[in-house]
Amino acid sequence: MPPAPPGGPAPASAPTVLASAPTVLAPAPTVLAPATAVAPVPGTGHAFGTFGELLQGALPGPDGDFLVTFPLARWATAVFHPAPAGRNVHVVPAHKGKSRRVAEAVLAALGESGGGLLELGGDLPEGKGMASSSADLVATVRAVGAAYGRTFGPARTEAFLRGVEPADGVMYDEVVCFHHRTVRLGRRLGTLPPLAVVAHDEGGQVDTVAHNRTAGTIGTAERHEYARLLDRLAGAVATGDLPAVGEVATRSAELNGRRRARAGLAELRALCREVDGHGLVLAHSGTLLGVLLDAHDPELDAKTRHVRAGCAPLGGEVSVHRALGAGDDWAPGPRPAVPAGTTLHRRET
Repeated sequence: MPPAPPGGPAPASAPTVLASAPTVLAPAPTVLAPATAVAPVPGTGHAFGTFGELLQGALPGPDGDFLVTFPLARWATAVFHPAPAGRNVHVVPAHKGKSRRVAEAVLAALGESGGGLLELGGDLPEGKGMASSSADLVATVRAVGAAYGRTFGPARTEAFLRGVEPADGVMYDEVVCFHHRTVRLGRRLGTLPPLAVVAHDEGGQVDTVAHNRTAGTIGTAERHEYARLLDRLAGAVATGDLPAVGEVATRSAELNGRRRARAGLAELRALCREVDGHGLVLAHSGTLLGVLLDAHDPELDAKTRHVRAGCAPLGGEVSVHRALGAGDDWAPGPRPAVPAGTTLHRRET
C-alpha cells in the first residue's frame, strides 16, 4: 500500500491517493492487467474436425508415427464462463475430462487461480474418426484464451495438448503432416480445391486412444513406403493434383487394412471407379470410409445417389461431407451445400 499523505485527512488529498493505486498494481504479473478487464465475459472457441486422414502410418526412425489431416467443414464449439472466485473447472458434458485438464492448463498459463464452466458442443460425432476429441481440446484452448483476451498460436496450442492424449493437427488451418502421438507438427502441406466425401459408416464407435495403444507394428519396408507416399502427397497438395491425392489416400486405406480390416473396402473401391471418383479416404481409427469427389462436380447429386444405392447391401449409414479447401472460410459459418436428400452426421450424446 502507498504511504498515507502527510497531515490530516484533507478532502483534496483523497483523489491523489486513488490515482496512484493503478501505478502500484501495474507491476503485477502482466497477464493479469488485460485479463481483469474481460474476465467476466464468456469466451468462445471453435475448431474444425477431419474426415479421417489422407494418409496415416509411420516413417523410418524413432517417433515416426504420423498422419496427414483432411480438414472438414464441421466444428466443435467451446464456451468458457469464467468464475474468478471459483476453484474448479466444471465441464458439460461431464465426461469431457480431458478438456477440463486442458482448460486448467490454460488458466495456469494465464496466471489465473479461478475456475469456471466449460460447455462443449458442435456437430462432430464421437468415435467415428473425425477428430472430435482433438477439436474439443483445441476449441477449449481458444475459448479459455478468449475469455481473458488472449489468443494462442498453433505451436502453443500443441503444448497445451501434449501429454493429454494423441491429437490431430486441427490447430492448423491447412493440410498438415502431424505426429499425433507426440503432438507436434511434421510439415505444412497447404490447401486443396474443395472436395466432397460420400461416406459409408460401418457403425459403432472406435476409442482412438485405445486404438493407438494397440495398433500393430509397422515394419521397415512399410515405413519406407509411407515416406514415399508422404512425399508424393505433399507434391500433389502443392499442385492441386486431386487424382494423385486420391491414389495416395486409397493406398493408405489398403495398408491400414493389414492391421484393421475394414468391411466394404472392395465395394467402395468399385463404387469409386463407377462414379469416376478420385479415390477413397479412410478414418484409420474410426468407422468411416468415403469416396472423394469434386465439391463442385455438376453430377455430385447423381454420384451421391449411386454410391448410396451401392452401399445399401452393406448396411450402416451413408452421409455426405464437405472438406475445407482453398478459398473457404475456415471458421464456422453457413453450411456448404451438399446434395439434396443426404444424411449428415450429428453429435452423439
